[in-house]
Amino acid sequence: MSKVRFTLNILAVAIFTLTVASMAQAQATRTWVSGVGDDANPCSRTAPCKTFAGAISKTAAGGEIDCLDPGGFGAVTITKSITIDGTHGAGFGSILSSSTNGVIVNAAGVIVTLRSLSINGGTPTAPGINGVRFLQGSKLNIEDCKIFNFTTTGVDQGAGVDIKMTASGASVNIKDTDIFNCTRGIRATTSTGFVSVLVENTAFQNNNQDGIRLENGGFASIRDSIISLNATGVNVTGGGNSGANLIGTMVVGNSAVGLNANNNTCRIGNSTFIGNVTGISQTAANTVKTFGDNNIADTIVGGAIQLIPQQ
Repeated sequence: MSKVRFTLNILAVAIFTLTVASMAQAQATRTWVSGVGDDANPCSRTAPCKTFAGAISKTAAGGEIDCLDPGGFGAVTITKSITIDGTHGAGFGSILSSSTNGVIVNAAGVIVTLRSLSINGGTPTAPGINGVRFLQGSKLNIEDCKIFNFTTTGVDQGAGVDIKMTASGASVNIKDTDIFNCTRGIRATTSTGFVSVLVENTAFQNNNQDGIRLENGGFASIRDSIISLNATGVNVTGGGNSGANLIGTMVVGNSAVGLNANNNTCRIGNSTFIGNVTGISQTAANTVKTFGDNNIADTIVGGAIQLIPQQ
């Protein structure tokens, strides 16, 4: 009997060891996808997966998914900290998300980076809902991406980047990115407090409502960017902590208003407003504040803008 018990104990230890090893393999720090991959694979470089959704289940929290070659790797929901990198050298990772969301980020405290991706909402007859939807998390980084063709109608739909937080304090960094042919380039709002959006060297073009829409608690700092050929360039509709800073930014050729501040404090510096039907609109004078170094060729509605004194 003791020999049988000993043998059973040995078998239990062996099974446990194999299980742990299998779990470790399933949660690699770096995984890979390929257009000729298979989600049944372990997502290694030599045996890549087919989709981001397949790879994410085999990638450890804080890990990275890379693309071995150009391909369409499918929509994905992210519930842990992770980086998805299209890796320009080998190819440009693509997500085609007709009639759905391209990427959803929805978990408390996560940090997510999306880099070198093409996120395409598809055809005009079946457009995507939102390119990237940020519902819950600590930080979202979007770098060197192209996000386009998201024109589904609805309050929460049709944004290249839709930021709809239920709690305060999250931040979104968007850099070196093009967002075009959407209902809204960015929409940012939160139920309580504020959500901070930092935009750098990014183009918002041909979005049929707003290039950037800042609703309740949405605050954006926009630097060295181009906002053109939208209906409204920057539309600050919310109250409370809503507002915008535009530094070194071109606001050109928008068919309604370049910067619509409403009654929210906005600041502009070293920026250009040309060819907009209305350059700047505010509810009352001095809502928009200037560092005095802008080029404004368009009309200003709502009274004078306030000069910020130099220290």
